[in-house]
Formats: sequence, structure tokens, C-alpha cells
Amino acid sequence: MTREEFEELVAEALDRIPPELTRLMDNVAVFVEDEPPADDPELLGLYEGTPLTDRGEWYAGVLPDRITVYRGPTLRMCTSREDVVAETEVTVVHEIAHHFGIDDARLHALGYG
Repeated sequence: MTREEFEELVAEALDRIPPELTRLMDNVAVFVEDEPPADDPELLGLYEGTPLTDRGEWYAGVLPDRITVYRGPTLRMCTSREDVVAETEVTVVHEIAHHFGIDDARLHALGYG
């Protein structure tokens, strides 16, 4: 799958997030990268920033939070296009949930591990 096709899958996954949630997202940007950091080669996605639940009066003038979805490990772990579509959606939801302050334990319990 080309990078452009994968970027489109990420965009489609973002489009499936309910509008009532996307309206609440604040100061966050989503990126696609080919590979994760070398110290975590199987990482599918990464949220970097300050979750909405941790922001206070001090939160102003900061760079946007960053959600990165990694193409390489996703393609290596999936055996079909349908698997890539499903895994990409899970990864996008997982990282957006971190933006909302939901931790990994809760995400795993909800099936977004």
C-alpha cells in the first residue's frame, strides 16, 4: 500500500470520529510517518502532548499536540487490506482517546488496545 493510500485511510478513520467529539478536539495535528522511532519498531501510533483533561489556565501559546500513525509496522502486521483498514481505525481512535485523557488500561478494556 502506498503512502498516499495509507494517508487516505487515516483521513477516513478521522472522518468516522463522531462530530460531537471532533468539535471538542483542540490544538492537535495528525501526521503519518513511515516508521516509528528505532527504540520501538512495532509502534503503530503515538500521542504527544497535553491531554484535554490535564490542561489548565497555564495552557496557552503551546505547540499543537501531535498524533502520529506509523505506516510500516501497520502494514507488516496486517495480512490484508481489510486488516489495514481496521487496524488504522483502531490506532486513530486509540491516539485520539489519549488526547481526551483516556489511558491505555481503559482503552484495552474497551477493545482499542
